[in-house]
Amino acid sequence: MRIETIGNATLYCADCREVLPTLPKVDAVITDPPYGIGESGGKARTRGKREANHERLEWDNETPPQDVFDWILWNSKDQAIFGANYFSDRGLPPRMGWVYWDKCMGGDFSDGELIFTSRQKALKAIRCPQNSVDREHPTQKPVAIVEAVIALFPDAFTILDPFMGSGTTGVASMNLQRQFIGIEREPKYFDIACRRIEDAQRQGRLIA
Repeated sequence: MRIETIGNATLYCADCREVLPTLPKVDAVITDPPYGIGESGGKARTRGKREANHERLEWDNETPPQDVFDWILWNSKDQAIFGANYFSDRGLPPRMGWVYWDKCMGGDFSDGELIFTSRQKALKAIRCPQNSVDREHPTQKPVAIVEAVIALFPDAFTILDPFMGSGTTGVASMNLQRQFIGIEREPKYFDIACRRIEDAQRQGRLIA
């Protein structure tokens, strides 16, 4: 296990199943778990092509186990889970406040993405182009959509992402001046996340 502290972000390079039992309860989990549809085989949704350096990391071969979802639901006040339609068998409770992310893409790709949230408020639609992202991870989200989701929880000071990937939730948390805990098992993406989160903090200091 490798642990990096970058300002108000604590980052773990490890399997989240090892780290989660050691953590205290957090205000909110904002995360994009693996969907189990093989996206690890391609960069930026190339549908089956391998990652840029022909490296197959196999992080998206299966969905996370039930105990991970149990921890998320029991140990956070609020949750937002991207692609939650892939996790209908993981015990997500009935909620009003789902978010529909309109990706503004068209073509043969999905028009949008469903995000489970713990909010007991009306369903919300957010428009944010996916194709504006210069990706360093096959399923990397735009910072703007993650910021919009975090902003739905104004009282959530500590944000956790147990599937951090390239660190977009961490970047959004830094931009919104939240405390962040991130976990990523692949060293390649962990290093990218560290760099991006450090850059976000540096940019925030320059603006301040």
